[in-house]
Amino acid sequence: MKEVIFTENAPKPIGPYSQAIKAGNFLFIAGQIPIDPKTGEIVKGDIKDQTRQVLENIKAILEAAGYSLNDVIKVTVYLKDMNDFAKMNEVYAEYFGESKPARVAVEVSRLPKDVLIEIEAIAYKE
Repeated sequence: MKEVIFTENAPKPIGPYSQAIKAGNFLFIAGQIPIDPKTGEIVKGDIKDQTRQVLENIKAILEAAGYSLNDVIKVTVYLKDMNDFAKMNEVYAEYFGESKPARVAVEVSRLPKDVLIEIEAIAYKE
């Protein structure tokens, strides 16, 4: 059985997809970009500012589904510029600290709305 997860505390999807899908004990969170859900606008600033907004959006979706950052088991990070990796990692570590999910980070040629970062995540909870 699958369940669509939606919260007003994260950006509305900008295409034909869901913020997240819960399937059994798994939660699959769609790629999140640095949109402020209150304004619907892209967060201005550097990679740290944009990473923080993306992770806040992911956190809001997790909470709406009854999960937390500690339940995240896999993350994929898409960066516009791999030179931003270290700065992204600083903010990322603030959120995941001791709970380190498996992760991949890749540089891509372009992201939606020309943002600097997009992150998708998978969570699991028994």
